[in-house]
Amino acid sequence: MLQISNQLETLVWKTTQDFDNVSDEEASKLPTAGGWSRKQILGHLIDSASNNHQRFVRALLQDEVRLPAYDQEGCVRVERYQELQWGQLVALWASYNRFLAHILAGVPEAKRRTPCFIGDNPVMTLEELAVDYVRHMQHHLEQIKF
Repeated sequence: MLQISNQLETLVWKTTQDFDNVSDEEASKLPTAGGWSRKQILGHLIDSASNNHQRFVRALLQDEVRLPAYDQEGCVRVERYQELQWGQLVALWASYNRFLAHILAGVPEAKRRTPCFIGDNPVMTLEELAVDYVRHMQHHLEQIKF
């Protein structure tokens, strides 16, 4: 899990440097083909951090985790990420993910295999969930580079 933690830390560090070059105006633009703005995509990643925070901690505290799926469209709509300043979103995303990296770095070997049932998805171990979290983040960070 230390490797996943380090990968997350590195990803946050490199990405925040790139995000410093994005203006609030650029981050607010909606793509012409529909979809989310950079602010909304980053907001979705903040939601992902929040959801996975609960998943990771519960997996460390319990023998198994059973949680509902995440309503991404609804959350992005009601949390109104489009109205926030880009710098605020970047700071929150970066800080939250540094904290998650801290949590993951301390996962004991035996807890890596804690089963996690999320919505109707197939069961995943805590370690698989953490790997998937970073993969999911990388996918959406590539979208922000449009």
